[in-house]
Amino acid sequence: MLQSIEADIGVLSELDPEPVEVVNPDGGSRFFITCEHAGRAVPASLGDLGVSDSEMDRHIAYDVGAEGFSRRLSALLDAPLVLQRYSRLVIDCNRPLEAADCIPEVSDRTPVPANAGLGVEHRRRRFEEIHQPFHRKVAQMLDKRAASAEETILVSAHSFTPKLVGGTSRPWFVGALSNRDPSFAEAFLAELGSARPDVPCAHNQPYIVDDLSDYTIPVHGEGRGLPHVLLEIRNDLISDRDGQERWATLVAAVLAAAATPRDPAHGR
Repeated sequence: MLQSIEADIGVLSELDPEPVEVVNPDGGSRFFITCEHAGRAVPASLGDLGVSDSEMDRHIAYDVGAEGFSRRLSALLDAPLVLQRYSRLVIDCNRPLEAADCIPEVSDRTPVPANAGLGVEHRRRRFEEIHQPFHRKVAQMLDKRAASAEETILVSAHSFTPKLVGGTSRPWFVGALSNRDPSFAEAFLAELGSARPDVPCAHNQPYIVDDLSDYTIPVHGEGRGLPHVLLEIRNDLISDRDGQERWATLVAAVLAAAATPRDPAHGR
């Protein structure tokens, strides 16, 4: 019955929140931040997805701490920030529609009953009503910056769980991800290693970026030829306001350093 209602009247109603929130749209920074897994809202038409409240508090529903971290990073850098409000269990806004986990039936061993056996039309409606408004907004803002010849470095902000169910512990605090163009990710890691050699960090950990497992970097970063990085911060480090402040402060400084060309004669 739920799927029939969704197909007939759509996913979102006027009582549901808008999918996209823009913070500091006129920020003067060269950095442009996205946070695809910020929220955990669920449209009223989908009920509770068949997922318990305790499961919705886990990383499977959203990137824990990423919203607060991104907001603080935006403020520190004076950078525009585009946030997605809906849970990644409704639709993952950092996946293309053809990816199986764009609308996951199971996430880290937790079934999502409302997503089981969805037909093409149901998937398409979620994509059009939630996923695409987010990316249209990103594209519109990047188009405007390009038209005014503003320098832009794209930063996609995420968090990751220290350990998946049945998995091994992930030792990194920070991951910097890229695919075809690793230059800015590598510059970021070099600066982080210089500033904080005690921070475990790595390139393309705990995930990789590719055209099927990601959307923002391939489409908006690589597609436009922008310097870019997908940042992964371990979520237990940014689960509260103090951690978000601490790590946003460090990351803001490292991003700024990575964006500054080195002068071989003077060490910068």
